[in-house]
Amino acid sequence: MNYETIYQIVTVLIPACICFFAAKGIIHYFQLESYQFPGYYHTLNRNPVHSYLPGVCAAAASALLILLLPSPDRQQGSGSLILWLLAALFVLLACLLGFVIAKLLTVKKAKKPFVFTDRIKRLYVVYALVLLGIAALVYHLRGWKLISMLWPLLLPAVVALAGLLAWPIEKLISEMYFRDARRKLLSNPNLIRIGLTGSYGKTTVKHILGTILSEKYPTLITPASFNTPMGVTRAIRERLTPSYQIFVGEMGARHVGDIKEMCRLVRPTIGIITSVGPQHLETFKTIERVAKTKYELIDALPEKDSRSYFYDDGSYCLDMYNKTAKTKTLCGRNPDTCDVWCDQVTVSPEGTTFMLHIKNKGQIQCQTKLLGDHSVQNILLAVAVASDLKLTLKQIAHGIEKLQPVKNRLELMKNAGGFTIINDAFNSNPVGAKAALEVLRQFPQRRIIITPGMVELGDREAEYNRIFGTQMKDCADIAIIIGKNRATPILEGLKESGFDPANIHRVDSLDDSTKLLHSIVHPGDTVLYENDLPDHYQEA
Repeated sequence: MNYETIYQIVTVLIPACICFFAAKGIIHYFQLESYQFPGYYHTLNRNPVHSYLPGVCAAAASALLILLLPSPDRQQGSGSLILWLLAALFVLLACLLGFVIAKLLTVKKAKKPFVFTDRIKRLYVVYALVLLGIAALVYHLRGWKLISMLWPLLLPAVVALAGLLAWPIEKLISEMYFRDARRKLLSNPNLIRIGLTGSYGKTTVKHILGTILSEKYPTLITPASFNTPMGVTRAIRERLTPSYQIFVGEMGARHVGDIKEMCRLVRPTIGIITSVGPQHLETFKTIERVAKTKYELIDALPEKDSRSYFYDDGSYCLDMYNKTAKTKTLCGRNPDTCDVWCDQVTVSPEGTTFMLHIKNKGQIQCQTKLLGDHSVQNILLAVAVASDLKLTLKQIAHGIEKLQPVKNRLELMKNAGGFTIINDAFNSNPVGAKAALEVLRQFPQRRIIITPGMVELGDREAEYNRIFGTQMKDCADIAIIIGKNRATPILEGLKESGFDPANIHRVDSLDDSTKLLHSIVHPGDTVLYENDLPDHYQEA
């Protein structure tokens, strides 16, 4: 092979080698968005520096190496070994430059780090084949030298193409695991299968339900926030054994049809809808579409021998209850309309006490470490299910007393500095944020809130964040707002409500908020961390 051919091959391989390594941060974003293309493109646009700059740097590095690569006329008479060593050197340099680009432009200290799962490994194989395919195509084009310098600018699109080509493979693999999990789930005809969904509160209700039901039955709940088809599939395949009598599957959704797909796996006979609200409006667009998707759970229940549970929110959930013809239960505060209700609710920094009433079964005094009036709503839904599964009032009350806060969801923590932390950093939505503020209000002054605001609220995101700012007035004494553009409506709401300007602080990052907090916090203060944005929502 003459050097002219080697020169052309190396020229088209240089950008492929650089891009293979430089795309790590972009592929990480794809992983964070659960390999969903709409979310991936939204993330790219939210993070232009980390999304598009790797391609720009890859193009610049490709141009530099291609221009430095000795041309054929300068290598006439060189031995073949020298030519091959020269080619190998430039390919190695390309790989090294790609690695450096990834190192410099990948998000540092990621809260959810890049994980080389089996799926990522398969994606990288497809991605490598795509890069080789591009190199082969460019090799046969006119202007191959210039094209080799420029095509890395399309790096995010190349990653998307690899994801698209890998999708049929992943669909085949996931369907195989999916069917195996379903077979395992249905192999025990006596297993009670419970499906649980909602805009918010579903993970908390799941843990409450698991704790109470465990007073009588061996109960398996999906761990952490495993609420996608593959997450629930994994939980079933790895954790479900014949000893369990009840399985509780949390069902998350970002698109219409997601819950229907989850029900195809779980085949629930009991369905619980915790709430309907403006969550994931970025993908759902309207609350009506959210409600329609949540109701897919009720539609999937068998006509006979099934039961559905709703909370009387006076809105979407109540409408769902009213239109449901299948056996149903309503929970809430109104004894005239609800099957399970409570009164005499007392909320304090130590927890919550209330009188629990179950229709035709009686009443019992309950106490829990869970914070906030809204925690009672979650408890009532779990109690309704437990009652229908024949738990006694004493078993239910004992289970309620054992409840512990779910990690990062209004979790009370004592700091070595003598102040109290309320950790509600897992997620945030308009209803949950307001409830968290009400919890903070129960604590003595001084009360400090640290928050970046709320996301995934579509076109109404700024409006909800502004309202959030106004709600802080009577619940907090000091507000530390994290971020740049997203912080603006919260700050506007604070000023609109008459919050003391001297006690309003805006910082760029969570690290900056920690430094500021340590400079102003006193022993005895209470600090609420409301939401902690994932890496793909950070503002550059």
